[in-house]
Amino acid sequence: MSEASAKAPKGKLVVISGPSGTGKSTVCRRLVELLSNVQLSVSATTRRPRKNEKEGDDYYFLAREEFERRILNGEFVEHAEYAGNLYGTPRKPLEDAVNRGKTVVMDIDVQGAAQVVKAFPDAITIFLAPPSTDVLMHRLRGRNTDSPEAMERRLEIARQELARRSDYAFTVVNDKLDEAVEQIRKIIVGT
Repeated sequence: MSEASAKAPKGKLVVISGPSGTGKSTVCRRLVELLSNVQLSVSATTRRPRKNEKEGDDYYFLAREEFERRILNGEFVEHAEYAGNLYGTPRKPLEDAVNRGKTVVMDIDVQGAAQVVKAFPDAITIFLAPPSTDVLMHRLRGRNTDSPEAMERRLEIARQELARRSDYAFTVVNDKLDEAVEQIRKIIVGT
C-alpha cells in the first residue's frame, strides 16, 4: 500500500437502482456536479451506444465474447443480463477509487446491486422509484429508443424491480428532479 493511500480515508460506495426511465443517469450526473468528491462508476455493456454516449465516459462498449471472457477472469464486481444485453462494473477502477477516498456512485439494476452488496456490505443502497407506473411508461415511450417488444420487456422488468425496493436502505421517489437529487445528496453526506 502506498503512503498516500494509507493516509486517505476510505471512500463510500453508493448504489442507485430503479427501473429504466426513473432518471438514474440524470440524478447521478447531478450528484457529481454538486459534490466535489463524487465520481460515477463507468460500467461495461454489450448493448450498442445510444446517441451522444461516449466510450469510457458513459460505458465501455464490449463485444459479448470479450465481456464473457472478463466475467470468467473475475474482472467484474457485478454483472447481469438486462433486456438481452450484458452489463457489469469493472472491479479494479471501483476499488481503486474507494481506496483513494472517493465516493463512487453506481447506476445499476437490482441484480447487479445484490452482487455489489455482497462484495461491499457497507455500500449505501438507494432505490429510485417513479411517482407512478403511468409516469414511468410515459418516460420510456418518450425516449423513442426501443421497439414495442423491447418496451414491453422493459415494463415487465420494471414491475419486477419495483417489487424489490424493500431490499434497499433508502427509497427516493423521482417526481421532481431537484428534490430527488437533494434527498440523495443528504443521504450520501449524512451516512
